[in-house]
Amino acid sequence: MNELLQHLPADAAQRRPDEPALVMGGRRLTYGELESASNRLAFLLRAHGLHRGDRVAVLMPKSPEAVVSFLGILKADCTYVPVDPASPPARVAKIIASCQSRWILAGGKDPSTLDKLIEDGPRGPLRIAWISPEPCLGKTFVPAFGIDDLELCPDGPHPCRNTSDYPAHILFTSGSTGTPKGVVITHANVLHFVEWAMRYFKMGPSDRNSGHSPLHFDLSTFDIYGTLATGAQLHMVPPELNFLPNKLAEFIRSSELTQWFSAPSVLNLMAKFDVARPGDFPTLKRLLWCGEVFPTPALIHWMKRLPHAKFTNLYGPTEATIASSYYTLPHCPQNERAAIPIGSACAGEALLVLDDDLRPTPPGQTGWLYIRGVGLSPGYWQDPEKTAAAFVSSPHLPDPAARLYKTGDLAKIGDDGLFYYLGRADSQIKCRGHRIELGEIEAAMNAVAQVRECAVVAIDAGGLEGTMICCAYVPAAGSSLTPVALRETLRAALPAYMLPARWKAFDGLPQNANGKTDRKKLKEVFETGRYEP
Repeated sequence: MNELLQHLPADAAQRRPDEPALVMGGRRLTYGELESASNRLAFLLRAHGLHRGDRVAVLMPKSPEAVVSFLGILKADCTYVPVDPASPPARVAKIIASCQSRWILAGGKDPSTLDKLIEDGPRGPLRIAWISPEPCLGKTFVPAFGIDDLELCPDGPHPCRNTSDYPAHILFTSGSTGTPKGVVITHANVLHFVEWAMRYFKMGPSDRNSGHSPLHFDLSTFDIYGTLATGAQLHMVPPELNFLPNKLAEFIRSSELTQWFSAPSVLNLMAKFDVARPGDFPTLKRLLWCGEVFPTPALIHWMKRLPHAKFTNLYGPTEATIASSYYTLPHCPQNERAAIPIGSACAGEALLVLDDDLRPTPPGQTGWLYIRGVGLSPGYWQDPEKTAAAFVSSPHLPDPAARLYKTGDLAKIGDDGLFYYLGRADSQIKCRGHRIELGEIEAAMNAVAQVRECAVVAIDAGGLEGTMICCAYVPAAGSSLTPVALRETLRAALPAYMLPARWKAFDGLPQNANGKTDRKKLKEVFETGRYEP
């Protein structure tokens, strides 16, 4: 097995340097160009004083240059932190401060987030490099270097001191306290999954894989490194196509994709608009999804139209690296209410269903889903308390010292020996593939001066939306705060996918017998539209 992620494309760069590695919007970057550009970037980063273990934020849209940045940072023995460029500057600032990054590799057509970040005054020194073919139009900063400077640097390989247990990247997810938490992912974590997937899916250099997920979303980790490991082509889906189902279908056709991998929400959207003809996408060999439940009716829709493709459900939280279990459907379900299992553990992993005392539950009984094995993250970046709470051990297992990750998901083992996901029992939800802590939304709400109290709940909306975020709030005395104004205020603190879809103002939030906010009652209010104090 390769020891470091940046080693994966080196073989293809030597044997097939002129073959495309990254394709996007009519642009192609070959394996030879990818290797040379990332080597040059590593040289430049080291020349500017970056040292082993430094965290480097990458704030740029999905692009070949972003992948060059990832590899260049790794070759400089550093750790990259992909940041959503659509996030509000306040949230970006929290991530930068949390990972203590002194550098940002940036790019794209809109530098307003960076301008706002600099205006608000980052903590400590912060240097910015512009790794983008677009000209830098930032008003508050001057880049330390730009993409044109790479051409002046040597393109030979660099000796690396890192080992496979070293952090490759830190992925920030929603945090219940209002501060995003950083999940540390090592080279080995990713490599183990990629090696398993290459064997199981029989991936090879003739593959043309989709790159649909945003680069700060852990599904993109497989898109990138699964492709580079096999010398295949990664066709990066422009984000503007995400809500254009007909355009997405045409993208799959024209790119002649052999693999599609995404959260189910985009597949639901495409099914709703019936954009795939029977026997469509003839080159597509496999369709994979992960991140949330794929409704069985939509799955049946796809399987009937693409009988030539294999359909695989992958399951796994960010803390367990991309996916920890898999289930390839042997045939199209006959019943629209049939439950689709999350299946069996990937090689080197184990799924366990345990009770409240961390004892194994018998088959058929609901319990808490835990994961053990090679995919487990070392923990949360500089947060030993959260790490200790999420990564535990059980004296009731054959190996009582083994680390387990508590997913917070409910599950059971079926009579067929497969694992079935049964939902969540806490305030964390999945919406359009994003993992969201409702507590982070409440924290942002509570920071609004015109809000006296609030509660955020999620309801099952069915259809495309699946889970809908709803906000109940009590305006401060004398305030005429409207849902429209409140939503606009929250835009400065939360990404768009975390903004509530439904709002309701109350004179006082309903309480249960314990004097706590009655969230069950609030769910009923949003589900029925009726409220009787």
